[in-house]
Amino acid sequence: MKHLFLNLKRFDIPVELGGVNRLAAPAEWGKVIVEQTQAGLGGYRTDEAEFVDFFPEAHLIPAAAARTEDSPVQIGCQGVYRDDTAVGGNFGAFTTNRPAHAAAALGCGWTLIGHCEERNDKAGILAEAGVVDPAAVNRLLNREILAAQAAGLRVLYCIGEKSEEQEQWQQVLGQQLEVGLQGADLSRVVIAYEPIWSIGPGKTPADKPYIEKIARFVKERTGGLDVVYGGGLKSDNAAMLASIDDIDGGLIALTRFSGEIGFYPQEYLEIIRLYLGH
Repeated sequence: MKHLFLNLKRFDIPVELGGVNRLAAPAEWGKVIVEQTQAGLGGYRTDEAEFVDFFPEAHLIPAAAARTEDSPVQIGCQGVYRDDTAVGGNFGAFTTNRPAHAAAALGCGWTLIGHCEERNDKAGILAEAGVVDPAAVNRLLNREILAAQAAGLRVLYCIGEKSEEQEQWQQVLGQQLEVGLQGADLSRVVIAYEPIWSIGPGKTPADKPYIEKIARFVKERTGGLDVVYGGGLKSDNAAMLASIDDIDGGLIALTRFSGEIGFYPQEYLEIIRLYLGH
């Protein structure tokens, strides 16, 4: 089984406001993405691949509502809070935060946890309080994973090393796995590897031997969890990633990186075709 994840980040913001959304009005954006991809994904066997879209929260309701009865598209949110509602307990006093039960009630079956952008945000907040400790970030993410699973969500857990951490990559990734997954139900977790040092304009992408090395390491440390490439599954690396036995899928974001950059459903379907080979 291959896992094809789509992280739509904040691609919903219109161009005139500094974003990259040329696809649809924000109120229709989630609906349009599901409607324009689910038919094209229906040709893949359910035991061949699964497809999960991680939407910003405002788009979860229209995206979930656009799913047909037999839609291959699953819906996920881009993170959950580390605490949650409980019968006889907290009834929802979580202003500005997204508890996992809220995500589940909106139609999510998955959540994304530990993306490098979330890790940077948490590290920055901790640094303001004088705490510079990567283990503290991993502990917070662990609480999010446990909260997500308690609400019935499956988890895509992201790990990765920065350029200054490359020489200690085994220690960095090992701690992210050990602390982040403590007490979790591993049968409901997929790992996404983000080579943070290689992501972004002007940087050299991680090559096949490096990705193979990391994927083997993660599987050894986790007892064989599925590992997807989180550095960006694109049309120009789909065939290479598909050739790596220990990589079980990928995380797609933008589909176009020059000209009118953004996410375009038909280009997304082409990336899937290139990766799966048909």
